[in-house]
Amino acid sequence: MTIAYRKAKTEDAELLINIYNASFYSDYRRYGACPGYGKTIAMMEASINDHPKYIILCDKKPVGCVSCKMQEKSVYEITCLCIVPAYQGKGLGTGAVQFVKDLYADWKMFTLVTPADKKENVKFYTEKCGFRFVSVETDGNVELARFVTER
Repeated sequence: MTIAYRKAKTEDAELLINIYNASFYSDYRRYGACPGYGKTIAMMEASINDHPKYIILCDKKPVGCVSCKMQEKSVYEITCLCIVPAYQGKGLGTGAVQFVKDLYADWKMFTLVTPADKKENVKFYTEKCGFRFVSVETDGNVELARFVTER
C-alpha cells in the first residue's frame, strides 16, 4: 500500500465533495446535519482557497483529505480529516496527522473538534495520535469535543 498526499486545487472541488460525502454520510444521517456533508462546488472551491487541503492517495486512488488552518503563530487547527469508509482502519488517518505535523514544522500545538459521542474518533485521536481532551463545545445540536496535542 503506497500512501501519498497531493495539494488540492480548485479543479478538485468535485472530487473532494465526493470524498467528503462518502466520509461524512453517517454523521449526516446520525445528526441530521454535518458541516462536511453536502457542500456545493462553490463552497468547496472557497474552502480550498481559504486554507490548504491535501488529498490522501492510496495506491494513487483518492481516498481522503486532510486540511489545516493557522489559528495563530505555530498553532494549527485540523479542520478536516476524512477517509472514505472502505479505507478506514488502515493507518491512513494516523499517517495524515503525522503528515500535517511534518508539513507545518513550526507547530507548537494542533487542535481539532469531533463529535463527543463518536467513541471511535475519540479513541483514534487520543490513543493513535496523542491528542488530549480539553473542552466541550456545541455546534447546533451536536456536542463537540475539542482536543489538542502540543510539543
